[in-house]
Amino acid sequence: MRIAVISDIHGNLHALEAVLESIDADAPETVWCLGDLVGYGPRPNRCCALVAERAELCLIGNHDLGVLGGLDLDEFSQDAAASARWTAEVLSDESRAYLEPLEPQAVREDVELYHASPRDPIWEYVLSPQVAVASLAATKAPLVLVGHSHVPLRYGWEQQALALCEEGTQVDLARERWLLNPGSVGQPRDGDARAAYMLLDLDAKRAEFRRIRYEVAKTQAEIRERGLPEA
Repeated sequence: MRIAVISDIHGNLHALEAVLESIDADAPETVWCLGDLVGYGPRPNRCCALVAERAELCLIGNHDLGVLGGLDLDEFSQDAAASARWTAEVLSDESRAYLEPLEPQAVREDVELYHASPRDPIWEYVLSPQVAVASLAATKAPLVLVGHSHVPLRYGWEQQALALCEEGTQVDLARERWLLNPGSVGQPRDGDARAAYMLLDLDAKRAEFRRIRYEVAKTQAEIRERGLPEA
């Protein structure tokens, strides 16, 4: 089975549309989303609608929970809390109904999925080898997928090395147990402004990291139009 994995869209419709167009060209059997559809960005409702339409599996992220009132916004940064309050005001009934039943973790055959990490599916960032090895140790599946950090990463159980994954990076899933992060569609934090996603081929035991250009200025303009935080 070939699967497109997306994460951390954060209301960035133009990035999501570019990624979905690329995914259509790849023609995978299904799409998985690791959460944080909303928060920060200016187009939460359309992003929720597209993910609801396209994703067979979707997790809930900490920003989704914050917007829904499931997390105290005092736990968020000032800008994140301000964006979450705005998003809560404009969130449609349809978007809320889609997000509310979602969970921050899931299991598919030979794959465990978490928004953040296996030890804390909502908040923990997997950004160090120590957290990565602890995350794999807390799981049993050959492949563990996480989001939340907005950084495309791989960590192999045998190699014990955490590595940034640039565009085109391929991972041999048959070689060892892996923890992979596809990066962020809507707000990458690895110095590359292009939207990130990942293609999995579970039959061929291969993963490939992808990057897609989109019109960043359009999202910036919409952020300013709505009075969201400048950062």
